[in-house]
Parts: sequence; C-alpha cells; structure tokens
Amino acid sequence: MCPTVPAMKEFYICDCARLENQTITSLFVVAAKQVKSKKSGDLYLSLTLADRSGQLQANMWDNVADTLDSFEQDDFVKVKGVVHKYNGRWQLTIHKLRKLEDAEIDYSDYLPKTSKDIDQLWRTLTDFVDSIENRWLKSLLQEFMADETIVAAYKSAPAAKTLHHAFVGGLLDHVVSLFTVCDLAARNYPQVNRDLLLTGAFLHDIGKLHELAYQRSITYTTEGQLLGHMIIELEMLHQKLAHLPGFPAELKILIEHMIISHHGQYEFGSPKLPMFPEALMLHYLDDLDSKMESMRAQFEREAEFDSPWTNYNPSLGRPLLNSKKFLEKGLAESREAESRKSAAVAGGESAAPPPAVVQHVEAQPEAAPTQPAEKEPAVSPLEALERKFASHKVTPVAGTEKSSS
Repeated sequence: MCPTVPAMKEFYICDCARLENQTITSLFVVAAKQVKSKKSGDLYLSLTLADRSGQLQANMWDNVADTLDSFEQDDFVKVKGVVHKYNGRWQLTIHKLRKLEDAEIDYSDYLPKTSKDIDQLWRTLTDFVDSIENRWLKSLLQEFMADETIVAAYKSAPAAKTLHHAFVGGLLDHVVSLFTVCDLAARNYPQVNRDLLLTGAFLHDIGKLHELAYQRSITYTTEGQLLGHMIIELEMLHQKLAHLPGFPAELKILIEHMIISHHGQYEFGSPKLPMFPEALMLHYLDDLDSKMESMRAQFEREAEFDSPWTNYNPSLGRPLLNSKKFLEKGLAESREAESRKSAAVAGGESAAPPPAVVQHVEAQPEAAPTQPAEKEPAVSPLEALERKFASHKVTPVAGTEKSSS
C-alpha cells in the first residue's frame, strides 16, 4: 500500500477577506469545541478552528447529531462551509466536517510561527549573554545554553498559550525583545545591575519549555497545569546550579526572587511582589513587552477592518485604537477635503465675469476746485409736490390750489 500523502492546504484563515461569502473546503485543527443550544432547544456546534495564520469562529447548525462525537478538541478536521462576517468578525458556517488522520496532516500548516529568523534571534541572545560581566551569572546561563535539549526547545517554544507571543518561536522572540529593552533601561538607571537583570530576563519564562505543549495547538501539559512555569523554573535553576559549585548564595536567592515575582501581583500568580530594583524592572518590562505584542498581533489580525478601533482584547480588557490607522484615515480625509476646496476655488475663478475693459481717454485739464454747495433749506411735502408739478409743467385743476387761510 502506498503511504498517505498529507493533504495540501489551499485556504488559510488569513484569506477570509479574499473569499468573503464564498464556499471553501480546507483543513484545520480544532482549538476549542463546545456544544450549545439554539433558542429552539436544538443543539449546534461552536468551534474555534486554527491554522498557522490565526483562529476562526465556526458554527455547525445542521446535522449536528451525525458529527458531534466524531472528533474532539485538538483533532484535525476537513471542513466545507461558507466564510462570512458577523458583528465585524469572520466566521465560518460549516456544512460538512470529518476528522483527519495524522498521516494526512502537514503539521507546519497549523501552528503560527514567528516571522523572524530563529537563528538570528539566537545569535542576538548569545551576544547579550556574552556581554554579561559577572562570571557566575554568565556561567549559569551558559550551562543552559550548552544543553542541546533546552536550546532546541527554547528556539521553538511559544511564550504563552494565548495572551502574547503565542506562536512557535514566541519565547525566543519575547526574550530577545526583553533583553533589548532591559539593556536600554539599565543605561538610564545606573543603580540597576544589568547582569542580574539580563539573567532574570533569560530565565523568567524558561519553564514554558515544559509548561506548554504545541504539537497540534498550544495547550498546557499536565506538569504545567499542576505546577506552573515558575515552580518548573526553580527546579531547572537548581539543576544547573548543581553544576556550579561555589555559586554565591546571595545571587541564587536574588534570581529565585526574580523568577517568582516577575508577574508583579498576587492575583497574577506571583507569591511575592518584586522587592528590589532589578526584580521590579523585570516585571514592568516583561509586562510592557507582552502587552505591546498583544496589541501588534490584534492590529495584524484585524488589518482589513475599516475602523481604527479593534474588537475587545481579552488580555488587555479593552478594545484598542490603532493609532497608525486612525492618523492615516484622518490625514486622508483632510487631503480629500482640501482637494474639494481647491477644486471649488478653481471652479469659482473660471466662472467669474471677465474684467472690465479700460478705455484710454485723453487727459483733461484739472477743473478748479469748487466751493461746496450751500445746503438747501428743508421743504414740506406739499411744497415738494408743487415743485414736481411745476418741473413737468403740469397745471393743477380747479380746487387743488392751496386755499388761503
């Protein structure tokens, strides 16, 4: 028997705008599956389908009973349906669905991946580590970077499940970005220990290598669910410190504190609040980088929307204004208004009457200045009427003459 050839995926979620209101057939991974009830009481399927370009809400309204138990979350499915917009968001109305076998799948089609060069990112990270002056901190990070299993995972792991850098290579992308802003901030605050800050940036999310699984979609491992990445990071740290006898206890406890406090608040999962400058700076810069990436990703997902306002962003708890799109739209409207104004002015000039023709006449000698006329005395209305009759030589008829008193 010939081996099964992976099916070629021709439609990606980013193609929705190009195929609006058209029927598509494509392959997806089921990122979420829910069974809900219509107003009539009948069941329907509410799915979140995903591929490497994004996620798409999909609903199956009919023939649900025949499909309901044929697949589960994280399965790959082949879907036929119509792409359309609902409340400004892309959706897919599913007509047919079947589960795919693993042999039919090219896994690279389904997980989003950083657009940046992974090898270049790793070189940049290596350059930062090489710039660390404290020999203990540099040796610690080099212990991690000498572990081939860790290196391979560090280059491919996402930084989060959904909130930020949720794509293959996201952890490395995030840490290199964080290194960059930490380096800049340390220059502005000389009281901050740059070496310690960079060490915290390298290690703060390294537990994500074991917390998250990302073979099909990004999900939590059992270890990640039960322990979380901070506990995992402490275990990884202690394993590497065992290879560095004599490592200063003071540096060890500072690194441990940076790891467990980097979320910054108790309600965000940190058992301790940041208590020294490098820990506080790590928390705020980590938070800044993750939020900026969350904004960038949402603007990219909704690039085809006319409005500069996005839909609600769950990680930031608000809708977002794309300031670039807002300014470009405002400038375009200003230019259009100015163009209309210029056209109106030009049209008004073309419709104006021709200028009067100036006739040249011979110069006349200047007349002697005249004395101002004496002001005539005021007359009564009757006297004015009599003068008018007299000027037209009209003879009053009998009975109209002024009677004597």
